[in-house]
Amino acid sequence: MHAAGPKNPLHGITLEMMVTQLVAHYGWEMLGRMIQINCFNWNPSIKSSLTFLRRTPWARAKVEALYLDSLPDMQPKQEGETPE
Repeated sequence: MHAAGPKNPLHGITLEMMVTQLVAHYGWEMLGRMIQINCFNWNPSIKSSLTFLRRTPWARAKVEALYLDSLPDMQPKQEGETPE
C-alpha cells in the first residue's frame, strides 16, 4: 500500500475513480490485455471489478501501478499545448 499524504499521487483517488478513468482511457479490451485478470476480460463491469480488486491485493497493486504510469497520458492538455 502507498503512504498517505498530499504528496502521494494516489491521495484522494478512490479505486473506483482509478478503474473508471482507466476504462475511459483504454477500454475494457485493452485494459484486459494490459492486466490479465478475469474481471477485465469476462463480462467486465465497474462493480464486479471493484469487488474483485478490493479482495485481491496483488491485482489492486497492478491497477494502481498502471494508473500511476498512465497519469501523464490521461491528464487533459492545456490550451495552446502541442502534443509531443
